[in-house]
Formats: sequence, C-alpha cells, structure tokens
Amino acid sequence: MTAPAKARGRPRTKPAELRREELLDAAQQLFLDKGIGATSIDEIANAAAVAKGTFYLYFASKEALLHAIQERFIASFCTRLEAAMERCGPNRWRPKLQAWVTTVIEGYLDNVPLHDVIFHENQPFDRHAMSNNPAIDQFTQLLSDGAKAGAWLAEEPRGTAIMFFHALHGAVDAAIDQNSKVNRPRLTRSIITFIERALCVREGAEPATRTRR
Repeated sequence: MTAPAKARGRPRTKPAELRREELLDAAQQLFLDKGIGATSIDEIANAAAVAKGTFYLYFASKEALLHAIQERFIASFCTRLEAAMERCGPNRWRPKLQAWVTTVIEGYLDNVPLHDVIFHENQPFDRHAMSNNPAIDQFTQLLSDGAKAGAWLAEEPRGTAIMFFHALHGAVDAAIDQNSKVNRPRLTRSIITFIERALCVREGAEPATRTRR
C-alpha cells in the first residue's frame, strides 16, 4: 500500500536554517516587546513553537542568540548599502558616497527601536567593537577607491571612515533626541555637506544625486 499523496514527500521537520531563523525572529520580537533582560529562553522557545531543548541545538545561550541577531542585522544593513552604491553605476564616486551616507541614515532611522535594544540595552562598552564593524569596512573601501580615483582626499581611509561613521551616528542620535519626527532630507543634506567638505570632494567631477524627499 502506498502512502497517501498528501503525506508523500512531506518533510517531517523544518530545515535547520528555517528553524534557526524562526528562533531569531521570535527572540527579536520579544526583545522589542519586553527587553532582553526580561525575556527568558523558555519564552523564546514557546514563541518559536519549539521545545526548550531545540533552542540549545542552535544557540548555546541567550547571549549567543543576541549575537546572531546583531550579525543578521549588520549583514542585512551592509547588503542594503552595497545595493544602493551599485545602483549609482561604476566609478561614479560622489553619487556612491551620497548613496552610502543616505542609506545609513535611512537604515538607522527605520530601525531605531531594534537597533537600540540589540546594541545598547545593557551592553558593556567595547572599544574593539566601536571600530570592528563591517559597515565601517565597507566605507573604508569606498573612501580608499574614491581617493585613488582622485574624487576626494583620504590619506588614511580607515581612520577617516571610523571618524565619519561615528560622527554620522552621533548626528542622527542628536536629531532623534531633539525631534519626535526627524526631518530626514534636511538631516541628510547637512551630513553629506559636512562629509563632502571634509573630504574635499572634487566639485563638478560628477553630478550629485538628489536626497530623497
């Protein structure tokens, strides 16, 4: 007797990667709703509809799961930045710079609650983490390539990228703190102007991109 058609070929368990993503999604929502400290592993397992033992097949601890959420956030963020620069076309350095800065600002403002809870809730100061950031690595490469092409000046691309990244982060934080609704176009224009002047971006080399209104 053959198995019913509905049953044939049906996976008995979910793929491991899907199960892992469901645990990450469940934890991320609970962290947003309750905070990291107030969320237990039992609650994460229940929200993902798995046994507590299944949680430990994927993560050694809640801290390990949090680190995985942080890595996923950063990877998605960098993919968004790379796509924004690629849309500018090859060797269009000023538009690429503007696209990178604009996308960082938009990405941060679009995810403030999640960013704050996974990176700042009860997180000890980590000097290494302040500069060990894939987004900074990406910005370093952009500054280095643009400088080699003569689009701007950046004698020390890595240090310059770190300074600009944290200055940008601080400017956005200040705007959030001062206004319930941030004027994104104005904020973006001011940050881009600051960075372009600091880099001595070559005027007239390429048409500037418009910041989204």
